[in-house]
Amino acid sequence: MNDSKSVSEKFIAPHIAALPPSGIRKFFDLVNSMDDVISLGVGEPDFTTPWTIRESGIYSLERGHTGYTSNLGTPALRRAICDYVEKNYHVNYDYRNECLVTIGVSEALDLAFRMLLSPGDEVIYTEPCYVSYPAEIRMAHGVPVPVTTRYENEFAVEPEDIEKAITPKTRAILLNFPCNPTGAVMPADKLQAVADLAVKYDLAVLTDEIYSELNYDGNHVSIASLPGMKERTIFLHGFSKAFAMTGWRVGYVCAPSPMIAAMMRIHQYAIMCAPTVAQEAALEALTNGGKAMHEMRDSYRRRRDFFVRGLNEAGLDCLMPHGAFYAFASVRNTGMESTEFAEKLLRAEHVAVVPGEAFGPGGQGFIRCCYATSADELRESIVRIKRFLQR
Repeated sequence: MNDSKSVSEKFIAPHIAALPPSGIRKFFDLVNSMDDVISLGVGEPDFTTPWTIRESGIYSLERGHTGYTSNLGTPALRRAICDYVEKNYHVNYDYRNECLVTIGVSEALDLAFRMLLSPGDEVIYTEPCYVSYPAEIRMAHGVPVPVTTRYENEFAVEPEDIEKAITPKTRAILLNFPCNPTGAVMPADKLQAVADLAVKYDLAVLTDEIYSELNYDGNHVSIASLPGMKERTIFLHGFSKAFAMTGWRVGYVCAPSPMIAAMMRIHQYAIMCAPTVAQEAALEALTNGGKAMHEMRDSYRRRRDFFVRGLNEAGLDCLMPHGAFYAFASVRNTGMESTEFAEKLLRAEHVAVVPGEAFGPGGQGFIRCCYATSADELRESIVRIKRFLQR
């Protein structure tokens, strides 16, 4: 048995064997073994996909729309996406050759990295960050280069820190604002400064804007809309968060046509196309889902205000996040590291949070709490956290 295992292991590519397991999934293996747990862990809306969107998917099946679509996605969905991006992000894309429908933003990121990177190329990204970023860069044979954001600056990236990280091997800068896990947004002046760096050093920019509709305190600005940036920017977005469509797995990428053509060549061999049913549901989301999306955002805002206030009153320092649906609370005043705090809280009070180091070393000393859960569970979780801290 051991000999058989060692034989099989030698066939695994070294860069894949070296990938660490997801810090989130590893922790939630422990959560799943326990009862009566309030989970503030998985970053998923607690809303069911709005009925009109679900109904569109049902009718798609009833009408027998079960075949392939164009590799790029249905023309109707791509046209709606480009109209939505122009209206909300002020960037004009041609649906015929500057838009590709993908299996969530995860596939869009994978396609973008594989299109951009040659072995040894470096990608600068901010940390704490979504757990997939460094792994996806490595899988494309690139080198992840984190730039740590800080609590004292509300986790906004400092352009001078990005410039210090640029080397002759730097190929691209990856941005994610509003940010998972911190909820940070990017002030317009700093966004412009990053754009200036991209032009100065002739770098591509990937901008993951999956949480952009969940911006609570001002108008969201995409770096793709800044002068001179469309031609070097890969705009990544999807339907999972704003429209509560995580399980439908529909994302998209908008970029100049040569980039889309290159990504489409990878996509057509690896995936073929996004599911027809999910594409038709996504079209309904863009066409008639705005009211439901705004109602969900207003609900998240109310939960954010209550939950962050409760964390601070309980004794954990937590900034008011400006976007997404995460509170990134400091546990440094407890004397515990993030994983120790999360495990002890789980065992003592059955509240599940994600240790901050799951999002990179820059997350050490913090925990991520997803407040996209019911008001009753948020209220009870505050009671339990306060009890844990007092104990």
